[in-house]
Amino acid sequence: MTQNIQNLALFDLDNTLLAGDSDYNWSLFLIEEGLLDAKTHQERNEQFYLDYKNGNLDIHKFLEFQLKPLSEHPRKFLDQLHKKYMQYTISPMITAKAQALVDQHKAQGDLCLIITATNSFVTRPIATAYGIEHLIGTDPEEVDGQFTGGVTGVPSFQEGKVTRLNHWLEARGKQLSDFPVSYFYSDSHNDLPLMKLVTNPVAVNADATLRAYAHEQSWPQINLK
Repeated sequence: MTQNIQNLALFDLDNTLLAGDSDYNWSLFLIEEGLLDAKTHQERNEQFYLDYKNGNLDIHKFLEFQLKPLSEHPRKFLDQLHKKYMQYTISPMITAKAQALVDQHKAQGDLCLIITATNSFVTRPIATAYGIEHLIGTDPEEVDGQFTGGVTGVPSFQEGKVTRLNHWLEARGKQLSDFPVSYFYSDSHNDLPLMKLVTNPVAVNADATLRAYAHEQSWPQINLK
């Protein structure tokens, strides 16, 4: 009996599957909950978000900023807080079109993976909500179940997504070329290093830079909002 050949479907998360940014909005949520100083934190949050969109984000400075609040609260409290975040902030960002796309790939038997620069504490429950088992996110460092504010391993950002995906596949005895068809859906030019490696890159609600590049390359462009 011949084994079915499986294809690979990779999804960026923020502004791709989600109609919004889970990282940026997590900071706003913490401000609304009174856990962060509004003025100082919101100004820096806005600047980091602008840097990301412009392609000049210092990922290490951003992660130091973004992960510090996780180190200031017990994990049980953070988990409860995240449930509220899912209900009030994330659920409205999950669109029917995005869920239908995920369901289509799952129905085809494709190996589905969300790969995002946003940390895995914020994004793991979102992947679960979409019915996607596999997630590569930037991993916050934990010691004895408590976040330290640091990072474990390579942040999954820009070329780091390629590195992390290769490691993930190697751990399963595979490499990208083993998949006859590989999709990667993304909105951001920051993801071009990985988009250029898959057989089927798809620009989703693309930023101006990615939109222009996708047009030059005749890549499909879709809207999931």
